[in-house]
Amino acid sequence: MARYKYSGRDRRGKKEGTVTAASRREAMVKLKEEGIRVIEMKEVPETLMTKDLSIGNPVKLQHFVIYLRQFATLIKAGVTLVEATGILAVQTESKALKKALLAVEQELREGNPYSDSVAKHKKIFNSMFINMVKAGEVAGNMDETLEKLADDFEKQHDTIAKVKSALTYPAVIGILAIGAVIFLLVGVVPTFVTMFADMGAELPGITKFVLSASGFMQSFWWLILLFLFSIVFSIMYMKKNKKTKYYLDYFLLRMPIFGTMLQKAALARMMRTLSSLFSSSVPILQAMSIVEKVVENEVIAKVIRESRDSLEKGRSMTEPMMDHWAFPPLVTQMISIGEGTGALDAMLSKIAEFYEKEVEQGTDRLKSLIEPIMIVFLAGVVGVIVLSIMMPMFSMFDQMS
Repeated sequence: MARYKYSGRDRRGKKEGTVTAASRREAMVKLKEEGIRVIEMKEVPETLMTKDLSIGNPVKLQHFVIYLRQFATLIKAGVTLVEATGILAVQTESKALKKALLAVEQELREGNPYSDSVAKHKKIFNSMFINMVKAGEVAGNMDETLEKLADDFEKQHDTIAKVKSALTYPAVIGILAIGAVIFLLVGVVPTFVTMFADMGAELPGITKFVLSASGFMQSFWWLILLFLFSIVFSIMYMKKNKKTKYYLDYFLLRMPIFGTMLQKAALARMMRTLSSLFSSSVPILQAMSIVEKVVENEVIAKVIRESRDSLEKGRSMTEPMMDHWAFPPLVTQMISIGEGTGALDAMLSKIAEFYEKEVEQGTDRLKSLIEPIMIVFLAGVVGVIVLSIMMPMFSMFDQMS
């Protein structure tokens, strides 16, 4: 969507302002409907203050899945692409998707193919979607293609949601533990400093450590904040830079407990996407290039690049995978069988289903194990601080008695 500055006239006289529309023509129609006769109009360039800022895909996966389901139903019912796109643009809850669909609708009204129209909005519609839709247009089975895309995106959404659910609990408990520690060190411990000083007795080592930590936090709280901000900034920078993202992804995949789950989720997404592209008759080398972009893990993406190069040289796509720790023997063996039997898309789909179930079962087990561990951890952290305060007080009471 673009912003246009206009000057014109209505019944009350001269009028100026701005209007948002997918094209200049749509802006003129909008103003005409409002009773404004446009004299002059020009597009306003986007600035940091006017454009929508977003990180990654601005549309939630669940909103996109709903859009695909409804789109497939409308097309199957005989509704034209233009009408279906317009209807869904009004109904969707996502502002970013609504904006993109209005622009796509305008492109369709101007006679452009649907695949070319959505290709202009790559932040919303990824390479996999664009290529499968293009194949659906050629084959004349857009409704089936859209339903398959909805199924695949829904499965990806379920897998991602399960991984996020498993990671959220320890993250929340960790934040609560940090908050509790900060509150005790800054708000509670300092009230006992004077009392301990008046006692004049030798304090236990644990109490000295907690008092030192409390003093450091009160004096150098800004240094702690700076350290936390630098960590967040470093992670954001590493995610944006392709070279550093490789090392970040490597670290995440090698993490104890969580690394295996993230590895399985990445493999499930890779195999699901590759299977969908193959079944839509997308050429294998092009499919590999698309998967490399959408897999969102540089460690896996590097192996995919090497597999594509292996295919270009006339060798098997599994050769680079066999030499890499991120690809278990199950994956390479099943892909090799698929290559040999000519049923690679079906074999890839089976691998995806296997790892999706593994992620589901793994996250359930992880949550049941982590919950008591994190509760004990939180209780232990708070308990150590409380104990460090109580020990000198018990000594004082013993002396008094």
